[in-house]
Order: sequence, then structure tokens, then C-alpha cells
Amino acid sequence: MALYMIGDVQGCDAALGDLLEKVAFSPSRDRLILLGDLVNRGPASLAVLRRMVALGDAAACLLGNHDLHLLAVSQGVRKPHRSDTVADILAAPDRDALLDWLRHRPLALHEHGVLMVHAGVLPQWTVVQTLVLATEVEKVLQAAEWADFMHQMYGNQPDQWRDGLQGAERLRVIVNALTRLRYCTAQGRMEFDTKAGGLDGAPPGYMPWFDVPGRQTTGDVVAFGHWSTLGWINRPDVISLDTGCVWGGCLSALRLGAGARERELIQVRCPQAQAHGGAA
Repeated sequence: MALYMIGDVQGCDAALGDLLEKVAFSPSRDRLILLGDLVNRGPASLAVLRRMVALGDAAACLLGNHDLHLLAVSQGVRKPHRSDTVADILAAPDRDALLDWLRHRPLALHEHGVLMVHAGVLPQWTVVQTLVLATEVEKVLQAAEWADFMHQMYGNQPDQWRDGLQGAERLRVIVNALTRLRYCTAQGRMEFDTKAGGLDGAPPGYMPWFDVPGRQTTGDVVAFGHWSTLGWINRPDVISLDTGCVWGGCLSALRLGAGARERELIQVRCPQAQAHGGAA
């Protein structure tokens, strides 16, 4: 059995198919985990969802910010952006089944010794606390009144975790950390305005969340996507797997061996990027 983690697909189903073929993925033998942002910006979001549903228990998918955006648009909570490419999902005959499947996906997983999230983990959170807090949001998304939560999910405040947070503010901080976080202060105050920077692009007083001194997950392995301008990072404690497929880069999979530190990177060029002359 092999475990493969794949970064942001964002509707690039042809690249996903090429990557699964390249690793000779077998649903009866292997395990696949997508680190969020299955949909949007790419040309075939509907095909990506249908592919993942068809894989059944052989695959797991985390919720990313674009996936949550799709759910919000489907309920009229948000208007589609000009650059959205999810209209085919919203018009599909199996729309309701696909959206129901999507809102039942987790926000964090811990498998093979790796904590997996879409974006980041606040420095105060341990692995166990991250999983517990993710479950709080998952229960709300999976409840019958889930659309009510979507109306309260958006916003940048509070921008810092406090154990005493309750209600919508508590859930909003959890969602923002797990699906949007890039930079924060040493105290865990989040910053959401800077999107194009890499390791050296943090605003004054901020740093990449995984470089905060003394963060509670320093001794663990955390894998994430979300940050295409950061690209591939392979550290003992951090794995970054969004290599910008939809923006002209590659779609990346990481094969984990017997232990979390036995790693093999496999990449494919995005056919869409090739057609537009994009560089990997």
C-alpha cells in the first residue's frame, strides 16, 4: 500500500488523471489524500468531484477555501467571482449529491504520522487540538442547518485564537486558520491581505505560520497546500505541496513510505499550462 498526498488540484482534472496514471494508483491497494481546493479556477471542477466520489474510501479530500466558496455560492451566500469556474457543478444533474458529499469532507486529517490541513495551523495548537477544533466545524457543516453557518463564516475577525471564543467567532477563526492562513505573528495573529509573497514576503511583524518559534506542532510533520507562491517545501516538520498547477506550474504528489520521513515527490505538467506556454 502507498499513501499519496496531492496539492491543490483546482479543477485541473486532466493533470490529476495524468498524475494518478504516473504513480499507477490503484484504489484497491493505495490511499490518496487531496489537501483541499479540489475546485475552481481550472477547467474541469465537475470532473474532479466526480472522480473523487467514484474513488470511494480509497481517497480522502480536505476542504479548502475554494471548496467552501463553492458551498457558499450554492446557497446564495456569496456571489460567483468573475474568475470562478464552478458553474458546471451548479448546473449538473448530480449537483445536490456532489455538494452534499463535499460538505462532509474533513478540515484536517492525521494519517501516517502526518497532520494534513489545507492552509495552516496556529502556533498555539497541538495536533490533537487541531483535529478537535476541525471536528467542531465539520459537525456544523454536516448538520441540516449548515447553510446558516455559511452566512457567518466570512470575515477576518477575530484574527487571533483565544480558548474562550464561542459561537460563530470561534468557528470563523478555526476556518480561517485551516483554510486561509499564510502569515501570522509570533502570538498567532493572522494576516490575510498578503497573498503573493513567499518565505520572504511577510509584512513587518509577521512570518510564515510554520516558522513561528516554539509553535506546538514543531515536533510533528504538517503537510499543507494553499500557497502556490511558496511552492514545494520538504522539511522534516513541514511539507508544502501547492506547486501552482492551475497557474502554469505542476501538480505534485508526495508518496510516503514506511515512515513520514521517507518521501518521494512525483509531478506532472498541467496540460492547460502547456497549452498556454506556462513554465513548471
